[in-house]
Amino acid sequence: MGGALDPTVAFGRNQVRRVLADLGAGSRVVVGVSGGADSLALAAVTAFVAEREAWDLQAVVVDHGLQPGSAEVAATAAAQLDSLGMAVEVVAVEVGTVGGPEAAARRARHAALTSRGADAVVVAHTLDDQAETVLLGLGRGSGPRSIAGMAEHEGVWRRPFLTLRRSDTEQICQASGLSWWVDPHNSDPAYRRVRIRTEVMPLLEDVLGGGVAAALARTSAQLRDDSEVLDRLAADVADPCDVPTLAALPPALRSRVLRHVALAAGADAGALGAVHLAALDRLVTGWHGQHRIELPGGVCVTRTGASLAFADTPVGQ
Repeated sequence: MGGALDPTVAFGRNQVRRVLADLGAGSRVVVGVSGGADSLALAAVTAFVAEREAWDLQAVVVDHGLQPGSAEVAATAAAQLDSLGMAVEVVAVEVGTVGGPEAAARRARHAALTSRGADAVVVAHTLDDQAETVLLGLGRGSGPRSIAGMAEHEGVWRRPFLTLRRSDTEQICQASGLSWWVDPHNSDPAYRRVRIRTEVMPLLEDVLGGGVAAALARTSAQLRDDSEVLDRLAADVADPCDVPTLAALPPALRSRVLRHVALAAGADAGALGAVHLAALDRLVTGWHGQHRIELPGGVCVTRTGASLAFADTPVGQ
């Protein structure tokens, strides 16, 4: 007889079951894997649940090609997952330069994972990642949407490990007989997130007496709940380009309506920020004949009388 099931492994499996509870037998599930402890642990517990739920499961090991030996790291991860009986594919991606290395790598990774036609793409963000995301959002002053962090279920994306710590994922790997790769970028202070992780979080834990990561994660969850309500109300506004309608809305709701209509017009969601929304708000509440507002993604906005008009930015202007 085998030994008792490690409680952290059991908890990880239960989180996968909970966050993917809407999927039926035969659903196609893709797990994104890097070779680190977080994603290997996620793959291991998802494989166990997938077998019992009869999901069509595949692990995709993404090789960003950004460091020497990355192909070997990917191959080692794939071999370990193969030993668990998982279908595995190694995908080498080409990382661009737009938006910086982290953003470019994320876009390449997301494209590789979403191209597999999955009903759910499962990724291994942890409670620690969530806390760091909240602090980064606070530092940018990006508003409640940024501070709300990552959702467990967001379209095709699923994040079952947002209630687990990084140390938990290492425990799952150890209990599952998996060895993981430690990315040197995760200790490189050139990256702001690394300094948050290695300098800011330990200081906050010391000054505030511990529990900071969990508290930040709880705050993000509360903000997401509030934002979801406001987003639903914003979607119900009948004419989002009518100035009197917009002017009558509370500022928090008006900003969401303006964001929704800007995105629908083709604005770049990743680059559309508070400064753009403030400029749009001035077209509604402080209009003095301003020229058009330029938004990221090649979209411009003008006001004519009591209406806003969104259009493609004229070529060469």
